[in-house]
Amino acid sequence: MAENKKTRKEIEKLREEIRYHDYKYYIENQPVISDKEYDALMQKLIKLEEKHPQFMAPDSPTQRVGGAPAEGFGEAKHIVPLLSLSNAFSFDDLEAFDKRVKRMLGLPPDRDIEYVSELKIDGLAINLTYENGRLVKGATRGDGFRGENVTNNLKTIHAIPLRLRGEKIPRLLEVRGEVYMLHKDFQGLNKEREKSGEPLFANPRNAAAGSVRQLDPKITAKRKLNIFTYASGEYRDGRIETHIELLELFKSLGLKVNPTTRLCKNTREVIKFCRNWTEKKKGSGYDVDGVVVKINSLRLQEKLGAVTKSPRWAIGYKFPAEQATTRIKEIIVQVGRTGALTPVAIMEPVGVGGVTVSRATLHNEDEIKKKDIRVGDRVIIQRAGDVIPYVVSAIKEERTGREKKFIFSKKCPVCGADVSRPPGEVVIRCTNISCPAQIKETIRHFTSRGAMDVEGIGDAQVEQLVEKGLIRDPADLYYLKKENLLTLERMGNKLAANILEAIEKSKERDLSRLIYALGIRHVGSHIADVLAKNYSSLDKLSKARAGELFSLPGIGPIVAKSVELFFKQEGAKKVIDKLRRAGVKLEIEKKKEAPQILVGKTFVLTGILEEFSREEASEIIKGLGGRVSISVSKKTDYIVAGKEPGSKYTRAKELGIKIIKEKEFKKLIKRS
Repeated sequence: MAENKKTRKEIEKLREEIRYHDYKYYIENQPVISDKEYDALMQKLIKLEEKHPQFMAPDSPTQRVGGAPAEGFGEAKHIVPLLSLSNAFSFDDLEAFDKRVKRMLGLPPDRDIEYVSELKIDGLAINLTYENGRLVKGATRGDGFRGENVTNNLKTIHAIPLRLRGEKIPRLLEVRGEVYMLHKDFQGLNKEREKSGEPLFANPRNAAAGSVRQLDPKITAKRKLNIFTYASGEYRDGRIETHIELLELFKSLGLKVNPTTRLCKNTREVIKFCRNWTEKKKGSGYDVDGVVVKINSLRLQEKLGAVTKSPRWAIGYKFPAEQATTRIKEIIVQVGRTGALTPVAIMEPVGVGGVTVSRATLHNEDEIKKKDIRVGDRVIIQRAGDVIPYVVSAIKEERTGREKKFIFSKKCPVCGADVSRPPGEVVIRCTNISCPAQIKETIRHFTSRGAMDVEGIGDAQVEQLVEKGLIRDPADLYYLKKENLLTLERMGNKLAANILEAIEKSKERDLSRLIYALGIRHVGSHIADVLAKNYSSLDKLSKARAGELFSLPGIGPIVAKSVELFFKQEGAKKVIDKLRRAGVKLEIEKKKEAPQILVGKTFVLTGILEEFSREEASEIIKGLGGRVSISVSKKTDYIVAGKEPGSKYTRAKELGIKIIKEKEFKKLIKRS
């Protein structure tokens, strides 16, 4: 026993020492030992853990190498939504933002507001969740409310602490950050890929995003990824008054914060910061596409709140876009799932904003006429951040006379049906709701992961199913038979059976996902959630009128009208009727209140559960009257221990608290 205690103490001491050197190297950029000495410490720890596996911990520095490949990423919900920013493209936009903020806060126009200016890193937004200082979950932004669980991949990034430092460690902390890749590391990665005959990454952002989303964490571990943290979501413990204080807390906890961040007394100082970094951005060593401007006072942030997808207290200033010149070879028209016809310029390839571009949107017919864009023109194209490249203007002085004006056809380029331009709109639409282009896009959306998530139905399958006339709308999926699927290319018995099983399984998706899957214009996953919570069935929603929809949180007049018009369409009514007859769940099930068998009992969850996510297990416990805590104390009744339990497990043993495995937990909750 004494020997074990000594070994455990030695392991913990080694871990702390390595964490300290990680902090000095990756956060402060001031290493105090050589690489050789660091490697010796790591090897010593690895050997000790291998010899004494009972002391293994998920937050040990040895766990950064990456585990076994995942079959796919699970879903991870953010406790507080990870919203995107509205954009400012000029200093006038920043001034207008400042005026708008003052108006909403009831402040006089000449009153200064403190802002924090931070470089807008062009990387991948992620959300880290720490419980009692330990990293328990890492996720991508996703739709802002739920993303992909990429915890094991993010653990391989040395700049992300697996355990927070310092004395003021919150019980629960969501940390928002941007994963990025330094230019030198990006160039090195592409050189390696070129040597091995692999396709090159277009830019550092794509490389970072692709690396984080590798199913095999060992691949992620080989990529030199970095991170800057910039905001919090959920934060329990202590009180912070300003955003600058929050960033100082992050630094004290061992989180990496961009050192260029500045506190500005007013918009004049914000504009000075933006102007300065417009010139300096290329010397930063990583991709920067703008400046994020936030109100410093957290009290004012809370008072201003947010609209559906963006906070009212922050804005992203975009640096002036990069431009290039090229020639338009032809103009084609694409048809989207709502029937919108979009003209696209096919151009001679040209590099702009770090990406080779050969296509650019021309937006609509009015835009082409206004700019007088012609086939054969030399044009200026522009790309800013991840915005789709677009044609700024034609270089008319270089015309030869052989250029041709583009005339929109009166017929749909896909199905040949008439096209129309609804009053008050600039978009021309195909009038045929059975247009193959619309059907294909509609079905792709319906079966996508965030919608009905029908595994096995990809682009190739959708193309063939529509071309063969096997499906004409999403509801037809539920009437497919095995013999239908076997007529598709590369389709065997097993794959066909799996697809039919996935289709059957999708009948039980939540109402919110079904609403989103229907492809109603302007209705994303969040709006679909709002609609599902306020209308318990698709039938009730179909009878709602724009006036009552407009009263719901986050829904404006355009969205409200769009929802009402969708359900008035005969085509939509037919699809819903077919879904009903196929057995697709069109309403929220009324659940019986579970017997409150866990009233007065406090649970703590630790480790990895196989059949439940932590959120699911927590909801079950609460539904049965119990309480879930994130920390162990003498008042804890049960520890539910999954694989790789951590310090909570050890603490529970010390206090003599009852520890149950997942199997016992399932028996306990089944009593209901």
